[in-house]
Amino acid sequence: MTDKTYRLGVLNGDGIGPEIVPASVKILDAATAAAGSRIEWEELPLGRSAIDSHGIAVPEETLAALAEVDAWLLGPHDSAAYPEPHKSLLNPSGTIRKHFGLFANIRPAKAFAGGNAIVENTDLVIVRENTEGFYADRNTYAGTGEFMPTPDVAIMHGIITRAATERIAHEAFKLAMTRDKRVTIVHKANVLKMTTGLFRDVTREVAKEYPEVAVNDFHIDAATVHLVRRADKFDVIVTENMFGDILSDLAGEVAGSLGIAPSINSSDTHAMAQASHGSAPDIAGQGKANPIAMILSSSMLLRWLGSKYDDAALHKAADIVDAAVNLTVEEGIVTPDMGGTATTSSFTDTVVANVARV
Repeated sequence: MTDKTYRLGVLNGDGIGPEIVPASVKILDAATAAAGSRIEWEELPLGRSAIDSHGIAVPEETLAALAEVDAWLLGPHDSAAYPEPHKSLLNPSGTIRKHFGLFANIRPAKAFAGGNAIVENTDLVIVRENTEGFYADRNTYAGTGEFMPTPDVAIMHGIITRAATERIAHEAFKLAMTRDKRVTIVHKANVLKMTTGLFRDVTREVAKEYPEVAVNDFHIDAATVHLVRRADKFDVIVTENMFGDILSDLAGEVAGSLGIAPSINSSDTHAMAQASHGSAPDIAGQGKANPIAMILSSSMLLRWLGSKYDDAALHKAADIVDAAVNLTVEEGIVTPDMGGTATTSSFTDTVVANVARV
């Protein structure tokens, strides 16, 4: 048993969040107990329920509490359905990312044996720069980076900096060193020559510090085509913010379903588990939600914590979670988006039972 008790925040969010986040908590409890580790959970207000109870989607008390815990699980949000003025504000995920400087969004896409992948044997990771680029809500200190000089003209600006590119490039190459030692840079330097050209060139400069890693690059449009046809040929993809968002959703579906696409958002000091998909309000409360993405995001969070604190028990717990999910899918127990009939709760209960078998 490890000496440290980890304190993790729980933010259920909106839509299917209150179904898939508690499922992840239940599985992490079982896996960490089996690995000899301990977690204490702190549930915090966020999203529409927080608007109703606190008058804001991300209360100050939530941000203060997150600063005190070791890491946290963030459920999806449905900010498009919030009443004004909350709908027009930075969404909860963006608010938290900005507040804690979570510059790296790590999004694996891995096909399951027995799943319904479009490209079998897909096993790649997209490393997405999370603080600038062409998403207007992330590239300014104040404001959103969008403005309208007239009702008929809308303008946005994108920012690429050497410092942020170097930072995310190192994350990509360090990750590649633990995998197949291949990195693909995705950009659009044939058109966006200064911005994504800088991203490509700085990443190639960083690559010189990792001579064992093979490097190539694709334009974003070509990258989408190659992912659809041969996603199994990629290892680590590094790219700017918007391109990473688009490619990771595509890669998740190619691997079998967006419902299996996990991610973490991290800095050197903080991290949060956040499934790549949205809140799916159309199926909320029906037991149809696939919890795999949130579960595997939580497993990634255990690995991040295990590396930060050099705790082998957390790495073991993450291995247990992954193996139990894999076994459950191999047994054909999957939710409707993967062609099965399992409910969110029955899938979760089976994974918990399989924790003892792996």
